Amino acid sequence: MRLILFDVDGTLIRCGPQVRPIFAEAMVSVFGTTGALDAYDFSGKTDQQIVLDLLAGAGFSPPEVHASLPRMRALYLDFLERRLDRMGMEILPGVEELLLDLASREEVALGLLTGNWRRGAEIKLSRFGLDRFFRFGAYGDDGIERTELPPVALARAAALLGRRFGAEEALIVGDSTRDVECARAHGVPVLGVTTGWTSADRLRRAGADRVVESLRGLADALTQWPSVPATQTNP
Repeated sequence: MRLILFDVDGTLIRCGPQVRPIFAEAMVSVFGTTGALDAYDFSGKTDQQIVLDLLAGAGFSPPEVHASLPRMRALYLDFLERRLDRMGMEILPGVEELLLDLASREEVALGLLTGNWRRGAEIKLSRFGLDRFFRFGAYGDDGIERTELPPVALARAAALLGRRFGAEEALIVGDSTRDVECARAHGVPVLGVTTGWTSADRLRRAGADRVVESLRGLADALTQWPSVPATQTNP
């Protein structure tokens, strides 16, 4: 069985510019500042790390941040549920078709590996009904560094499916160098996709096993890994 773990933002969907202001409002409501949020790169980072990084730059200590982080998380998720507008979002090329195909295959188990807090990932994916494809995963609730997440995902897959997965039986699919780095840290193969904010060259240099332009038409390749070609030009 192949365990395929997908990132969310930039890999399955794009939310457009609407999430950052929602995140900022929750931070200001709880901490009184966003730090240098406008210049901050969210790509591949956990929600916890984002808050800690921004507030460290604003002079907050980690204990101060952790003390109020649950309140900020709850507020952000409430705002996100009420305000995230599907009309400002995009499902990325080939994603729904790919997930429908993979979900129909007994030899495949689908999960998430994302820096989003779990409820945040569910809210985002639910705007397109994609949440129905994923029964487990590892999320921003589970660690500060993304490298902490692959063992969590493998353990949850084992608990749900009643069998252990070796690193070589899993595959991480993501659009950032941090997706690649977290996979590499645990010996998990990784497919880079350029639908996010990271170039093919950067993904390759970070150590992606393969890089593709989109997830269109890749169901057979993902189940027969590593036969997916090193580069792909999508129609």
